[in-house]
Amino acid sequence: MKAIRFAASFLIVAAILALYHLWIGVNNTTVALTLLLAILGISAGWGLAEAIAASVAATLGFNIFFLPPYGQLTIADPQNWVALGAFLVTAVTASQLSAHARRRAGDAEARRLEIERLYVLVQAMILSGNPRKTIREFINRVVQVFGCGAAAFYYGPADEIFRTGPESNPVTDHDLRTAAEFDDLSLDAARTTAVAPVRLGMRPLGSVGLVGRLPSEQTIRAIVNLAAITIEKARALEDASHAEAARQSEVLKSALLDSLAHDIKTPLTSIKAAVTALLGASAPADRELLTIIDEEADRLNNLAAEVVAMARIEAGKLHLEKRPVLAADLISSAMLELDAALKGRPIALRVPEGLPAAEADPEFIAQALKQVIENALKYSPEGSPITLSAGVEGERIVIGVGDRGPGIEENERARVFDKFFRGRRHRFETKGTGMGLAIAKGIVEAHGERIWVESEPGQGSVFYFSLPASKGGGA
Repeated sequence: MKAIRFAASFLIVAAILALYHLWIGVNNTTVALTLLLAILGISAGWGLAEAIAASVAATLGFNIFFLPPYGQLTIADPQNWVALGAFLVTAVTASQLSAHARRRAGDAEARRLEIERLYVLVQAMILSGNPRKTIREFINRVVQVFGCGAAAFYYGPADEIFRTGPESNPVTDHDLRTAAEFDDLSLDAARTTAVAPVRLGMRPLGSVGLVGRLPSEQTIRAIVNLAAITIEKARALEDASHAEAARQSEVLKSALLDSLAHDIKTPLTSIKAAVTALLGASAPADRELLTIIDEEADRLNNLAAEVVAMARIEAGKLHLEKRPVLAADLISSAMLELDAALKGRPIALRVPEGLPAAEADPEFIAQALKQVIENALKYSPEGSPITLSAGVEGERIVIGVGDRGPGIEENERARVFDKFFRGRRHRFETKGTGMGLAIAKGIVEAHGERIWVESEPGQGSVFYFSLPASKGGGA
């Protein structure tokens, strides 16, 4: 191919010389300019070597046919050196400019192709799955799209390494783990291996290694950034999916418990009615057994009520009907329901007169207060006093239930409101479902308020919960 271009260069110069020497009579300046244009075109189109060959041929032809003495080669004439210098300078300058333009065009084309490949990679990674699946898909796509020999990825959170195949072995596991701790891209001298950390902001996710034909440094950095964004998106989607699955499971479980509790309450109502009727007409010998049935029916009924309440709280189905209500009325309502359990217990009431009303659902708050009082009864000695208090703190009404029980250990206080939680010392001693305080917490939080405990081991505990004060100020 190169020989053909050299021959063509000579033929172009020869054609110009023949045209002006044999057919068209022009002055030497026109001939020289025409030859310069020809050399400029050869240099721009084919390169420096062909242009130099054409320059030598043009100098010789210009000397022989257009400079006196005609028909003789007189290189010593200064005009010949001027012509040769002009031709050579034109050839070199045009060749360099042309080569520079070709390089720029080549770089631009390469960048265009890399951008197109990045776009293809982005499209391929839009619908990614979990992080592990995303990483496997990512390194395979990078190899396919950019034509690399192989790729490897170290995923830091799981301490796992993914590879496209044995061709990625030039990048060792140690290289990948080490690269994750550094801040910048590492390229070997031959530009056949690249290892770069993968970070999202300042948070390290791992590192990626590429082997074989590599794209530009800018593109490698773009690939690394895309990896970080894609993996983080996949992780966020996975977390959201797990959260939604847990929510759906919780809703299903709550619905099942609600349905089961209602199914239990229906026969319990019949049992309670029947045993009440039998107690009124039974012989003294049978009354003890019927009393046991009556009490256990009440216990089962309370258990079913707690299950229904817990199911509604967890399903977010508490429909509050708020209105102004006095703390004294709430305490009285709860004590009335627990009248039998409170017999024999000293009750200390500390509810000041003129206390503003709370804005709450009376039925639900009375239920929450009942759960807290029952908890105090379970965990304090028989005959020990129970303190019921109410007060104002800022724009809130705070209700408290105190006992003289063994108290709660510091490491257990944060968990006493968890469903089914029992303290270490009372896990097997105290009866109950472990849902009472969780129900109270759910009801109070549904009002936008909080419940907490203050306790000292051996000194008893005081449970408090707050309610918003009514803006009207009265019940």
